[in-house]
Amino acid sequence: MFDLIVIIRVSESPDIALVADALARMRPLCLAEDGCVSWEAYQSHEEPGRFVLVEHWSSRAHWEAHDAGDAIQKIYIPEIMPRIEREVHPSARLRSAHDGVAG
Repeated sequence: MFDLIVIIRVSESPDIALVADALARMRPLCLAEDGCVSWEAYQSHEEPGRFVLVEHWSSRAHWEAHDAGDAIQKIYIPEIMPRIEREVHPSARLRSAHDGVAG
């Protein structure tokens, strides 16, 4: 499994709604891609210009192939990238010794 967190900041107020709409349109395209386990976009209540993407891919190779897909090529690059600053964090879920133990 390859997990990814992307933090997006939109600084111009008029761009916030455009980015939110574009992210919502990306979701079904991402979910239809080979190897996409889940793909969610969240918008902060406290800072509407801050979004967090939580992506789970079967492998890093699947995520890398995602760059060639319609979600990235037709929405993310032309509509979102010019309006944002972002941080991309390949990540691992923290687990405790009690995860998976029935009680």
